[in-house]
Amino acid sequence: MSKRKPPPPDPERLAPLIDSHTHIDSGGNRTPEQVARVLDRASAVGVGAVVTVACDMAQARWVVDAAHWDERVYAATAVHPTDVDELDDAHRAELARLAADPRVVAIGETGLDWYWLGKREGVAEPDTQREAFAWHIDLAKRLNKPLMIHNREADDDLLDVLRAEGAPETVVMHCFSSGPAMAKTCLDAGWILSFAGNATFRNALDLREAVASAPIDRILVETDAPYMTPHPYRGTTNESYVLPYTVRGIAELRGENPEDLAEATTRTARSIFGIEP
Repeated sequence: MSKRKPPPPDPERLAPLIDSHTHIDSGGNRTPEQVARVLDRASAVGVGAVVTVACDMAQARWVVDAAHWDERVYAATAVHPTDVDELDDAHRAELARLAADPRVVAIGETGLDWYWLGKREGVAEPDTQREAFAWHIDLAKRLNKPLMIHNREADDDLLDVLRAEGAPETVVMHCFSSGPAMAKTCLDAGWILSFAGNATFRNALDLREAVASAPIDRILVETDAPYMTPHPYRGTTNESYVLPYTVRGIAELRGENPEDLAEATTRTARSIFGIEP
């Protein structure tokens, strides 16, 4: 991650917006006061609510706490596919209890990640990832909550697991990064595509084609902060207040009014996550 200063706030307020996937604590924002400051910066540019997402057990506990500190924060709980070696029976029982909290609006992020295999020590093996993904799918169905999916270079295998297990009623493809063929498969299945700042990268040609083809009522927007800062600030630290830049970039790509895209994505987020105005 670059040590350059984070981007300036978007000079034109764009509302209403919901950041459907962020990691508030990854920037060191771990106290109630720090979380409130993140949300104040977001609210100033029209981002009225965020879903902060867990990647491990420690974060799963924290995101639930954070969602009770500030009414603008909602939580999603799961263990990231690369880290599911830690998901023993005791942790599964605890995660199921945490996920049942009414401030938890999704099970995620879970899925498959083949990108890091062989590149980093400690990454869960494919069979372990598949089994843990299946368990998270079952948890989402048991609790009747949306499934928030992380997919990195695993399109076919991810679809195989979902078909074998049976997908929950609501599936969100977080930080969708595949091409138009995968987008069509997901949309045909009734799933939601959530787009982050990488959709504005000029070299992401297949992804940009997928962004342009998705119906406006099947889209969410997210920061995936502190990652995926949109063009032209790529490489700097992301935060929820940067979301309007991503929305404007996606709207330009789709030939739409940014305000219309903001309203549509917020309406979808409120519907699937149960987020009150």
